[in-house]
Amino acid sequence: MENDLERELIIRDYLARQRTTLANNRTLLSFIRTSLYFLVSGTALFEVKELDHVRDLGYLAFGLSFVFIIVGFMSYFRIRQKLKKGNYLKM
Repeated sequence: MENDLERELIIRDYLARQRTTLANNRTLLSFIRTSLYFLVSGTALFEVKELDHVRDLGYLAFGLSFVFIIVGFMSYFRIRQKLKKGNYLKM
């Protein structure tokens, strides 16, 4: 009886780690998607010729796009490293 409970806990821990890994991948993809949205919106704002002050928003959108992609990859690799080491408590 105790062996079954111990195996079940091990399987639960394994599956929890797999869920966390998949959630980390999904979060990276959402950062990439958001970054691409800002990149596209920045490009669209550059194409507006009649309003000069909108061009500044295009620069801001490009900047935010790069910030999102960098933060996303940093977060992804940091959490992936913690998962490999087994440091689950300090996430």
